[in-house]
Amino acid sequence: MSTHRVVQVAAAGGPFEIVEREVPQPGPGHVRIAVDACGICHSDVAFVDALFPGVRFPLVAGHEIAGRIEELGEGTHSGWQVGDRVAVGWFGGSCGHCTPCRQGDFIVCQNLKVPGWAYDGGYAEKVVAPQDALARIPDALTATDAAPLACAGVTTYNGLRRSSARPGDLVAVLGIGGLGHLAVKYAAAMGFETAAIARGSGKADFAKQLGAHHYIDSTADTPVADALRSLGGAKVVLATAANSDAITATAEGLSPRGELVVVGADVNPLGISPNQLLMSGRIIRGHPSGTAQDVQDTMAFSALHGIRPMVEILPLDQAAEAYRKMMSGAARFRMVLTTR
Repeated sequence: MSTHRVVQVAAAGGPFEIVEREVPQPGPGHVRIAVDACGICHSDVAFVDALFPGVRFPLVAGHEIAGRIEELGEGTHSGWQVGDRVAVGWFGGSCGHCTPCRQGDFIVCQNLKVPGWAYDGGYAEKVVAPQDALARIPDALTATDAAPLACAGVTTYNGLRRSSARPGDLVAVLGIGGLGHLAVKYAAAMGFETAAIARGSGKADFAKQLGAHHYIDSTADTPVADALRSLGGAKVVLATAANSDAITATAEGLSPRGELVVVGADVNPLGISPNQLLMSGRIIRGHPSGTAQDVQDTMAFSALHGIRPMVEILPLDQAAEAYRKMMSGAARFRMVLTTR
């Protein structure tokens, strides 16, 4: 019997443990991927701690997967071949029959198959995924570059390109951490006048290195909204910070018809009143990740413009340490596990 290593959690909130499991076989329309790298995302917590419904244990987390196709299941599309380099992100496949899927809006599938939730994720040497979850990795990207782009990358890239902003418009990125540092790079590369918003004056130089034209210190005496208005008002604020108060503080800095695009998750409500939206026609929109094609587009754009995530890499057997660093905020933006 052939086996592979996985990092599993036996019960909600339990410790990570490395175990040997039988190598999974891909069913119809699925492929088995030899995992080269898997990013650790803050939303993994929702599965490890069973904060989402229907989480089953033992659990193998991980939805920022990069690797190579190792075996094709029956009926897999001929466009995929053994050896192809592929990524799988938050979008781990759709059901194809719910109303959003029938309308072609697969990322809001009512039965979305998130790796590490719907099926075993990428904290492992092998993973089986449906073919509609596969995004082709360009040659210019390493596996450790590609893995975070399958979730953090596509979320910010798609959030910007599907917004109402156009080249030359002022776009503000709230937070320059794991998602936000990529968002600033994408915004600048898309031709937006880019403002980065973060806590403390010490991050100004870093924001400029990422490509920001302006830096706003959210702890300064001048409120964030006033600072944005002094720049003419933001056509779009991409809120990557998982802090409802910080997100709320940007609303009055939106221009007329401005759009607040929320990608940072927080359980606390936003403190925005209808009156702040009505007269200026402002919009608040939640933005989910992106389909496999969106992931592929994100990687292609990143390769074209030399955009890479800032990562810290640890081997699979140090998954517990990598997860701890992500949780504590000690990570260098994105933690990535490698299998070799």
